[in-house]
Amino acid sequence: MDVDLAAAVVPYVAAAVGVYGARVLERVSDAAADATAAATVGVGRRLLRRILGREASAGPVSAAVQDLAEDPTDEDRVAALRLQLRKALVSDPQLAAEVAAMLPDATTVTAAGPRSVAARDITGIVQTGDGSAAWQGRG
Repeated sequence: MDVDLAAAVVPYVAAAVGVYGARVLERVSDAAADATAAATVGVGRRLLRRILGREASAGPVSAAVQDLAEDPTDEDRVAALRLQLRKALVSDPQLAAEVAAMLPDATTVTAAGPRSVAARDITGIVQTGDGSAAWQGRG
């Protein structure tokens, strides 16, 4: 559970680090939402603010964020952040519950574009397009 939770948190925190770099550590203390920040970055800032609010996790997570800020595309740095987040969440079940509640609903499914299909689970055949075999011969 906490491994999955840490993995779910990383994209949001990494997005915030990607936008703000090491300054993200300063910005998480800002109470006002940044109107120009994407929703993912905003969630990342809020998650990071909550995690850094715990004295036990603040140091190691902050160090991992600073490392990631040096190169947000480095998978090893992302993995190091994920490890520190996992340690923080495993050692503090209350924090894990708070963080889990802050994550956006992963069941949201969005479709965009002509004839696109949005579904969480598909149990049958889905056909789209004007020339699909199911519609041939129907007027």
